[in-house]
Amino acid sequence: MEENTIKVQIINAFVDNETGGNSAGLVLNSDKLTAQQKLDIAKKVGLSETAFVSKSKSADFKLDFFTPTKQIAHCGHATVATFSYLKQNEYVTGSISSKETIDGNREIKFDGELAFMQQKPPKYQSINDDEDIILKSLKISKLDLLKYASIEIVNTGNSFLIIPVNNLQILKDIKPNFDLINKISGKHDLIGYYVFTPNLKLSNRDASTRMFAPRYGINEESGTGMAAGPLACYIYDKLKIQKKRYLIQQGKFMSSPSPSLIYVDLEISNKGEIDNLMAGGKGIVKSEIEIGFVQNI
Repeated sequence: MEENTIKVQIINAFVDNETGGNSAGLVLNSDKLTAQQKLDIAKKVGLSETAFVSKSKSADFKLDFFTPTKQIAHCGHATVATFSYLKQNEYVTGSISSKETIDGNREIKFDGELAFMQQKPPKYQSINDDEDIILKSLKISKLDLLKYASIEIVNTGNSFLIIPVNNLQILKDIKPNFDLINKISGKHDLIGYYVFTPNLKLSNRDASTRMFAPRYGINEESGTGMAAGPLACYIYDKLKIQKKRYLIQQGKFMSSPSPSLIYVDLEISNKGEIDNLMAGGKGIVKSEIEIGFVQNI
């Protein structure tokens, strides 16, 4: 065995007015890397996810996503980071592309500088029996919830708990109990909580959010495309605020704020049902680093 190095692009996805966003690692030409090597590299990069790009026989590119502790099937911000980079550097020249993952293939679309990833139509599940403990885990009361709206699990490929609150101040003041959130997330097989308040007229956003995912080692995340998709579906189906494009703000109320902007486009059938959805945003390269790893010979 010998020590080798590999270049890793650090890219902020879902930037809002060219700033903020959620950082992901990106490694190109990773065909010869083993799963263990990818995990070791992701651990050294130290971000929530690193994407590894290799050749695919069934899509334009194969993407493997690794956290510092394990491989995962999908990652929204790492996908947007990857395809923003590929588009900006002319690895992709058209308006459509695709990714192969360990959970199947997904379509990618481009709209100017924005890269969008496909998600599945939503599935909803009520969670009324656990409402009290959910409220306790956020240190809020039932009066803090949005009237005529319920806490629900929404799945467009991954399950998130969507929690509607009345206003920005309640959202900002949340004091999460991560042990309880982790317990509830495990019980219902959730990625985490997506707490939101709608209709931010002054900031030209459809919702502002906070994302808590301690089950995956992420106490709070600044931009989560796989959660923004379920939220846009919830706003369309449950709140009846019906549009074709939603702008979701995230990351503003973190202890170290990193405002993110996630776009979600819905395709609606003649019956008024969500047939398809795409979540996306813009990625900007922040830096390039070199990571050492053990090369088998």
